Amino acid sequence: MSEPFSLRGVAVPAFGPTALWSVGLGATQPVVALSARDLGATVAVAALFVGIGTVSELVSAVPSGVFVDRVGERRALVLAGLADAAAALLALCAPSLWVLGLAVALSGPTGAVFLLARQSYLTAAAPEAVRARAMSTLGGVARVGLFVGPLLAAPAVHRFGAQAAFAVAVVAGVLAAGVAAASPDLTAHDGGARPDRSADRVPVREVVRRHRGVLLTVGLGVLALGLARSSRVVVVPLWAESIGLTAAQTSLVFGAAGLVEVLLFYPAGSLMDRRGRVWVALPVTVLLGLGLLVLPLTASLAAVGSVAVVMAVGNGLGSGIVMTLGADAAPVHGRAPFLGVWRLLSLVGHNGAAVLVGAVAALASIGAASVVVGALTLAGGGWLLCWLPRYDPRRRGRDVLPAD
Repeated sequence: MSEPFSLRGVAVPAFGPTALWSVGLGATQPVVALSARDLGATVAVAALFVGIGTVSELVSAVPSGVFVDRVGERRALVLAGLADAAAALLALCAPSLWVLGLAVALSGPTGAVFLLARQSYLTAAAPEAVRARAMSTLGGVARVGLFVGPLLAAPAVHRFGAQAAFAVAVVAGVLAAGVAAASPDLTAHDGGARPDRSADRVPVREVVRRHRGVLLTVGLGVLALGLARSSRVVVVPLWAESIGLTAAQTSLVFGAAGLVEVLLFYPAGSLMDRRGRVWVALPVTVLLGLGLLVLPLTASLAAVGSVAVVMAVGNGLGSGIVMTLGADAAPVHGRAPFLGVWRLLSLVGHNGAAVLVGAVAALASIGAASVVVGALTLAGGGWLLCWLPRYDPRRRGRDVLPAD
């Protein structure tokens, strides 16, 4: 008889590799554009370098799910950690923009693998009663890593320049691979079964066909969540600049908001487990949507900071919600490919945010862009309120079950 599942019991192998990888990501995210500038890029070209990683992750979302499905979660983590370290080493030593661009592109798929491998395991292993807490913790440790990474990289960057931050990612990738390799194969505790193998493997196209219902309903709501979360990162600093706030003041706003988000990830999962998914999904969209609608009415540091913190509460409550909803809908057979498609929907929303904000701002203003995204976010909340209860595992006699 297998031992009961315990988040504390699997903390290091389940969350350790992702936490370490996110430290490396947090260290390098702020310096990609600066490294490109040091290598001779113009401001416009340097900005494009920031998008290389996001486009790479978007393109690799579904293939990463297939990869995890084929090689297994632990092996995928080890390979992803080594690949991430190699990409960071290439960026650290990059003599030209072309080499730096290649390194940034190679780091995109590794992030997808780190999140999908552990999401796939937790989807199978975590009982329904603690599933949201497991997913929010996974999302939370990633946020902690993003918070810690820049702090660890700062001394090296100060002394050796922007590219030195990639050294932190090299160490983090190697450590993540080492922790994964030294950890027990967690999938061995998945009831002794490994459904996503050989005869039970399901092609991605078939996975999408079988589960198009949830993908076209809750999946579209997930897209709206991704749009809202990324839009605030674009809109808030641009609005702050438009009313005369300095870069240092804007950084202070984001620092306070980031702290709020880190503190809320576990309570968010607990609320989802105890009361249901709608109790988190709706407040997330309402707080983000209203914050974006109100932001153009602010004209001071205190006002912008207050709105940013309100949106941070919403975003913090949403820690792990996309992964939780994906886990609720995921089938037994074809689980990892399904989660890859689910992540693709979220990334489309994330990556579409900058395009939408830029387009509306070019036609009207950054204030108008904030209002448009806020309205779309509230509409997405209404959409989730309509469809999500049908897939909430807490509902007795729900209309739709994750089919196989």
